[in-house]
Amino acid sequence: MPPPADIVKVAIEWPGAYPKLMEIDQKKPLSAIIKEVCDGWSLPNHEYFALQHADSSNFYITEKAQNAQQLHERIQSSSMDAKLEALKDLASLSRDVTFAQEFINLDGISLLTQMVESGTERYQKLQKIMKPCFGDMLSFTLTAFVELMDHGIVSWDTFSVAFIKKIASFVNKSAIDISILQRSLAILESMVLNSHDLYQKVAQEITIGQLIPHLQGSDQEIQTYTIAVINALFLKAPDDRRQEMANILAQKQLRSIILTHVIRAQRAINNEMAHQLYVLQVLTFNLLEDRMMTKMDPQDQAQRDIIFELRRIAFDAESEPNNSSGSMEKRKSMYTRDYKKLGFINHVNPAMDFTQTPPGMLALDNMLYFAKHHQDAYIRIVLENSSREDKHECPFGRSSIELTKMLCEILKVGELPSETCNDFHPMFFTHDRSFEEFFCICIQLLNKTWKEMRATSEDFNKVMQVVKEQVMRALTTKPSSLDQFKSKLQNLSYTEILKIRQSERMNQEDFQSRPILELKEKIQPEILELIKQQRLNRLVEGTCFRKLNARRRQDKFWYCRLSPNHKVLHYGDLEESPQGEVPHDSLQDKLPVADIKAVVTGKDCPHMKEKGALKQNKEVLELAFSILYDSNCQLNFIAPDKHEYCIWTDGLNALLGKDMMSDLTRNDLDTLLSMEIKLRLLDLENIQIPDAPPPIPKEPSNYDFVYDCN
Repeated sequence: MPPPADIVKVAIEWPGAYPKLMEIDQKKPLSAIIKEVCDGWSLPNHEYFALQHADSSNFYITEKAQNAQQLHERIQSSSMDAKLEALKDLASLSRDVTFAQEFINLDGISLLTQMVESGTERYQKLQKIMKPCFGDMLSFTLTAFVELMDHGIVSWDTFSVAFIKKIASFVNKSAIDISILQRSLAILESMVLNSHDLYQKVAQEITIGQLIPHLQGSDQEIQTYTIAVINALFLKAPDDRRQEMANILAQKQLRSIILTHVIRAQRAINNEMAHQLYVLQVLTFNLLEDRMMTKMDPQDQAQRDIIFELRRIAFDAESEPNNSSGSMEKRKSMYTRDYKKLGFINHVNPAMDFTQTPPGMLALDNMLYFAKHHQDAYIRIVLENSSREDKHECPFGRSSIELTKMLCEILKVGELPSETCNDFHPMFFTHDRSFEEFFCICIQLLNKTWKEMRATSEDFNKVMQVVKEQVMRALTTKPSSLDQFKSKLQNLSYTEILKIRQSERMNQEDFQSRPILELKEKIQPEILELIKQQRLNRLVEGTCFRKLNARRRQDKFWYCRLSPNHKVLHYGDLEESPQGEVPHDSLQDKLPVADIKAVVTGKDCPHMKEKGALKQNKEVLELAFSILYDSNCQLNFIAPDKHEYCIWTDGLNALLGKDMMSDLTRNDLDTLLSMEIKLRLLDLENIQIPDAPPPIPKEPSNYDFVYDCN
């Protein structure tokens, strides 16, 4: 009678002993099998031993390796039900990096791609009779592929054109299972971001027109992945192709479709969608970089004609025939006078004003747009200022150049998008020429603020500072339209800015008298201890961290929290972003606080020293920190935002007995000290505190006034 299928005979050897042929029950846990082997040689502490292949690979055998081998065989089963169940298990287990490594070592990626390339035709023949089964099978196959590739073990450059075409075909179909479409979009995004060759192949297979319908649906996750693919194609396009692609996006009315079906849809925008909209916003504004960094050529007649057009619109000057040197001189004098009225620094040759980069030719483009599309406002500003006294006129030309430069700085034109930022502005999706309209609103604000400040030419920089504050404060309210932005600015007059500044100064009042400084010094340790306890309490609550990679998957999370006794850090991977705290017992890994050697931040983090676009991003560097423990071991973090970064770096430093040095600690310390000082001085309100303590009075001549309690 043959032995049960789960029983296998294996030769096992131990150095210095004779090999043994042992029967192993595959149903038993691996730890139980290792214990039996160790007992056979009377080896104590079986938990310190492992089985290892004796072939050239020398791989250690783990439960996950065993699972990988079994799943590799099961997904090739001839039974459709068995195959479906195996693919479902594979999709779940592939999240684990150890399992993924083992499955990939079995050439599992190639097997999955073959199933996608050739297997789908065979499955499609069965689709009419078993449509749900086909959809689930393909969905699990693509999910497993995405999870395995997400570990970064296999290069994206290894995939065939046939595989790319197959994935693209799923995206191009008008009716396809949502999960299949989602995975296919995710794969295309990764291909574009991780391989220049694949970018070119994907760009040939996918057009913007084929992606647009996916934005018009109601599934926000599909919309997010679709915008992510568009962003990836936009980001990786050669410089000479980006403007062409932007024109295609405009022709396909991408902006208005996003505004209607995403931004103004009757549902909240989640963080991942906000990030993708932010990336699209940045990439769109970065198209301005070329003009921003282009100097004007004073000899280029076409460029000089733009300045002539600005003058013509403002003063309605008609060209005069000039055949004599006298008329030439007269016209030159008239032009110089008009260029002065237009507010150029160089009245004789205003083209020289646009030779500084930034803002370069972008400033001239903005001025021409304002003159043509808001002609009445343009003429009013120019004529209004040309009629003032010289010292009180707001120079339109100089103001436009400096304002364009300031707006580029605010919107970070030319910088790569951050991997962690969600800061998109809905109002920029409401107009095809949003930057130019933004400028038109702000140049009118600048002129209004100039008048409110009764500024002169010496006050130019002060006015620009106030205007920047007005614009920044209005942007923080996230207006939904340009009109709403304009309305916010109306409420932020120069008088209102002064009130806000005065209020902030009062709230941040710093008492500098010696008694107050001594009181601060006395109560500061109590405040620092209070901040320390708050930081540690937050670590006990824990934080969900996102596992970032070049594609920024939205469903990769891990959680870390400190034990209530402050002795152990518990951490582990999560299926999805948690709602509330995650219990300690559901987090698989532990790190004793006593084993922590150091906490490093920014570019000193081991994972920030690796190569890659993500690692070079400035904002990601500012959110990165690592815990170093044992020898060459580290636990790497990228905080979800600056606040969490400060909380965790402060808390970890407090655990190690080091000072909390974050900006948040300084701000909290200042705020709490100020509050405590004010509370303690409530009874002394309106009483001036002397800089020096009062002198000690002389002793009295007698003590007859003392009352004897006895």
